[in-house]
Amino acid sequence: MTTAFFTHPACLEHDTGQGHPERPQRLEAVLLALDEPEFGKLERREAPQAELSHITRVHDKAYASNLLARVPQRGWMALDGDTLMSAGSGEAALRAAGAMVAAVDLVLKNGAANAFCGVRPPGHHAESDMAMGFCLFNNVAIGAAHACAAHGLKRVAIIDFDVHHGNGTQHMFEHDAQIFYASTHQMPLYPGTGARGEKGVGNVCNAPLPPFAGSDEFRDAYEEIVLPALDRFRPELIMISAGFDAHRADPLASLELEAEDFGWVTERLCEMAKVHCGGRLVSTLEGGYDLEALAESSAAHVAALLAAKI
Repeated sequence: MTTAFFTHPACLEHDTGQGHPERPQRLEAVLLALDEPEFGKLERREAPQAELSHITRVHDKAYASNLLARVPQRGWMALDGDTLMSAGSGEAALRAAGAMVAAVDLVLKNGAANAFCGVRPPGHHAESDMAMGFCLFNNVAIGAAHACAAHGLKRVAIIDFDVHHGNGTQHMFEHDAQIFYASTHQMPLYPGTGARGEKGVGNVCNAPLPPFAGSDEFRDAYEEIVLPALDRFRPELIMISAGFDAHRADPLASLELEAEDFGWVTERLCEMAKVHCGGRLVSTLEGGYDLEALAESSAAHVAALLAAKI
């Protein structure tokens, strides 16, 4: 088995307007990086559209329906000061969520060792009833809920190394002991959540990092806080919110990571997946706004997935 890669051209049609950091060129950079010969063994698959029933496992039905109904036929619709929709946004959001559902199905049915979803818009800021932070639907949360509802899993772990805390993911699951959520992120920074004291029902593990923290602090947070907590949880599936905006070149934050750090943490999470869940791991793209850094970091992430030994 190899690594599956889910994407769809519709994810490039989510147009956020001139000057917006969450732009189609982000996904183009990832696709170009993964077109190199070293990624020839990726099993490339088309992301399907999620069903409304998949989305409403974590989002209010009225919110999901109204969001799709508000997609403009032309121009832009502003949902908040940062989050916009264009004519292509509805299908893009459904494909991004559907990629996670399909990836979970494939990996849990042993059709692939692990999977990466190269999709946009991102998802981890989306709340159950509100879009925010460039996010429309919470893709990783939809995938985790599907793993439990459709496959009967009782312990699903979500690890989030985006530089911004995944407030939406935490809020959706902080009272659900079946889902473990761990995040390393810069603090203080948008959205202002993710303090160490936020523990849910014992299933939330936040390891905030101060501005200008680098590789040593990031790796220590995993070795000393996140990985031990994940090991105690004994997941049946590991999911990753793979944001690459903690890179030192990223314009929206001030952590000091390198592409190699994302490769390292992916290796460690793959090792944990091998110990607890037969290597089963599903990852999805979140942030990352410097195109060169995003390309290098996503390539390091996927290379580690490909190299994982089951």
